[in-house]
Amino acid sequence: MNVLSLFDGISCGQVALERAGIEITNYLASELDKNAIKVTQSNHPNTIQIGDVTKVKGADLPKIDLLIGGSPCQGFSFAGKQLNFEDPRSKLFFEFVRLLKECKPKFFLLENVKMKKEYQDVISDYLGVHPLEINSSLVSAQNRKRLYWTNIPNVSIPKDKKLELSDIVEDSPIEYWGCDVRGRYNSDGSTTQKLEISKSKKSNALTTVKKDSMVAAAIRNQVTKDGVKEFLNIRKDLKSNCVVGSFYKKLNGVLCDGYYRTLTAIECERLQTLPDGYTNVISETQRYRALGNGWTVDVIAHIFKNFKKDYK
Repeated sequence: MNVLSLFDGISCGQVALERAGIEITNYLASELDKNAIKVTQSNHPNTIQIGDVTKVKGADLPKIDLLIGGSPCQGFSFAGKQLNFEDPRSKLFFEFVRLLKECKPKFFLLENVKMKKEYQDVISDYLGVHPLEINSSLVSAQNRKRLYWTNIPNVSIPKDKKLELSDIVEDSPIEYWGCDVRGRYNSDGSTTQKLEISKSKKSNALTTVKKDSMVAAAIRNQVTKDGVKEFLNIRKDLKSNCVVGSFYKKLNGVLCDGYYRTLTAIECERLQTLPDGYTNVISETQRYRALGNGWTVDVIAHIFKNFKKDYK
C-alpha cells in the first residue's frame, strides 16, 4: 500500500498502520517541522519526506492508495480564536482537498478538532462524508474529542478499555512538589482544589508513585515553584486532560500522597498510545509539543482495521 500523509507530524499514522497489521509499500510524508521529522526518521527511517504540502503535486507521486492527514486545527478549535477558514493554518485543509482530487486514493482519513457546526459542514461538503466523533478516552487515559472524516467502510466507536491515569504513570521514582491543598466541590460535582506550591514546601525526597493513592489533576495556568497559587482541578473520570501542543504550559499532573507533579514525556506518549521513548530524540519541551500535535494511535489503528480485509 502506498500512503500519502499530509501534515505528518511524528508519523502517528504510520504507527497506527503497523499496529493494524497493514503492510506499507511506500510512506510519503509532507512535514516541515524539523523536530517532528527527526522523530519520524528515527522510528521509521524508510519514510519518504516530500516537504511543503503546497508544493506537492499528485502527478509527481506514485499511485496513492490511502491519503491521511490532520490539517492544522488552530483556526477551528474552541480553545483558539476560531478564525475558521480565514486562518492561514486552517486554509491548509484545502491542500488536503486538492491532493484528494489529484491522487484519487481508494481511501482517505482526515482528523480535526471539535468545531462549530458551520465549519464542520463545510469540510463535510468538500469531502462528501460526515465525521465520526471519537473520544480518545475510550482507548487511553486521556480525554480527547476529535472528528474523523473517512470513506473507510464500517467504522465504529471503539470499545471502552476503561483506562485511568493511574494505568499509565511511570513506576520509577519521580520528584514531586510539596503542596498545601484545600478542597471545595463545584455545582457539577467535580472537585476544585486550592493548590499552593512554594520552595519551602518542596520535597527533597524522591517519591515513588503509589497507584492506589494517585488522582488525576490539571492546572490550566502556569504554576512555578516560587509560591504561585492556582486552582487545581480534579477530574471525576480519572483521565488526563487533552494533550495539546502547549502541554508544558498548561500543566496536567498527578497528586500522590500530598505531593504534586506534572506528567512526564513518557506518560504523554502513553496517553497518545505511542511506545515509550518514541520521541526521545528531541528536547523535552519539543517532545510535549510534538505529542500534543500528534494522534492517539489506537484510535487511528481502530479505524484502519476496518479496511484491512477490504483492501486485500
